[in-house]
Amino acid sequence: MSFTKVAVLGLGKVGHLAAELLAEAGFDVTGIDARKVADTPFPTRTADLTDTAALGAILKDQEAVLSCLPYHLNIGISTVAHGLGLHYFDLTEDVPTTQHIRDLAKTAKGLMAPQCGLAPGFVGIVGAHLAEPFDKVRSIRLRVGALPQNPTGLLGYAFNWSPEGVVNEYLNDCEVIEEGVHKTVSAMEWLETIYIDGLKLEAFTTSGGLGTMCETYADRVENLDYKTMRYPGHVQLMNFFFHELLMRENREAAGRILTHAKPPVDEDVVYLHVAAEGWTGGQLKRTEFVRAYYPQEIAGRRRTAIAWTTSASVVAVIEMVKAGKLPRQGFLKQETIPLDAYLATKTGQYFNAGLRGRR
Repeated sequence: MSFTKVAVLGLGKVGHLAAELLAEAGFDVTGIDARKVADTPFPTRTADLTDTAALGAILKDQEAVLSCLPYHLNIGISTVAHGLGLHYFDLTEDVPTTQHIRDLAKTAKGLMAPQCGLAPGFVGIVGAHLAEPFDKVRSIRLRVGALPQNPTGLLGYAFNWSPEGVVNEYLNDCEVIEEGVHKTVSAMEWLETIYIDGLKLEAFTTSGGLGTMCETYADRVENLDYKTMRYPGHVQLMNFFFHELLMRENREAAGRILTHAKPPVDEDVVYLHVAAEGWTGGQLKRTEFVRAYYPQEIAGRRRTAIAWTTSASVVAVIEMVKAGKLPRQGFLKQETIPLDAYLATKTGQYFNAGLRGRR
């Protein structure tokens, strides 16, 4: 059966915009946050989002839940959603959280769909699309960079995304497939140089961006990895900060220091560089999807690139589930989502505006 009632938990920049996009797409949205949020085009409620019993009472009349909260809250929220038989969506990059949700999916009445953001999420959908035509796949390389357009200082960065998420990406081990072997490697390694429309960037391993792709492409691809892109020199300084100064031993303090030093900016850009190589008809070929996404006006307000790309990523998936173009039960792997149908949704069409290296 189709569904229309969606509760969005966490009304920060991403959650608020996701709720607006869902309302625009015809959903009956309720926004829920720990603080009172006024002047929204959808009804809101306040709740203690760590109190799963109280949350269960609030969600009992909903049909789906989208969590835009810090990853450490999603184990409790996904458990509540599972118990109520609701569809569940989130933006998590955290591997243990995703494993918990996969376990819930074995007995779920609804769809359990974590990792519906930009990476993991949209970037994996693109990578799978590029690899699909090949008879044999040599490599899938996923690269994403959420950056200030006008960087300052040696780090060349601004924390437009969750500091918890960024710190985990920089410190947790990373899954890869290398020469056909599924393994884990350290974060902030495998440094490479990438150019997008003449702009020099560096890319290095970070955790979580592949989602479930290593499992999906085991025995099907020789090389698969995900890297974060930054302006040159960034990774050396972050290695110094986390490892030589031992800030890895206090992740919470590390996040506070970094966001205090490099607060969010409004003028950001999201770079995607996705490439696949393989053989078709005996010939080795390479295909690429390279985009630069900038802030744009949505629902009457200017939105940062990282906010709208992340929000649009998950809302497009929810639209597809409602339309019956994706399963409505079990566990959803992002790389199984067809790119063309995704981009054809009302919200997915925002990604068609990204031009290679241009505003």
